[in-house]
Amino acid sequence: MTKVTKWALVVAVLAVALLVALLPKGGDSKQAPPSPGLADARAKAALTPCPSPSGGEVEALRGVLAECLGDGAKVDLGQALSGGPVLVNVWASWCQPCRTELPVLQDYARQPGAVKVLGVQVASPAEDGLGLLAQLGVHLPSVYDGPGQTGPVREALKLPSSLPASYLVTASGQVRFIANPRVFLDTGEVRAAIEATTAGAP
Repeated sequence: MTKVTKWALVVAVLAVALLVALLPKGGDSKQAPPSPGLADARAKAALTPCPSPSGGEVEALRGVLAECLGDGAKVDLGQALSGGPVLVNVWASWCQPCRTELPVLQDYARQPGAVKVLGVQVASPAEDGLGLLAQLGVHLPSVYDGPGQTGPVREALKLPSSLPASYLVTASGQVRFIANPRVFLDTGEVRAAIEATTAGAP
């Protein structure tokens, strides 16, 4: 091998090493920017910001992370839902009863004395969910538990097979499933269900 060839080989190896050093690392904590379609869908949906940590923690949701549907930030539900009560409603964009219920929950959340309401979109693309909320005029704070058949929020809540499903996170940090009614048709049903679920809670 000639001296020129050796030097060319050394230069090539150094160039490759420099390129590798400049590439972003796989463990980079920065999130990838949202796709233009998702950013546009978020702007049109104009969701209320997701809840922030309030100093306590809901034991049943400890360490359960979800993505804020409105801005893509990570939300620790155990911390964000402490100090309730909070009504948690799980829905999907393809779920017809959910389309009926979501506007009812929006109307309820606007009433004086209403508890906080948090939506959880599951088993459907985020853009579809944002599009549905924009179409319905629903701006409730919402998190996204992923498009697949399972996710950390669904596992923690032990979600039933049919949607929608609602839970009440009480002031003491209990998570209670609302079995009746399964679909809210008016705001009076929401209030009654919350009162019945809260009854006897410490």
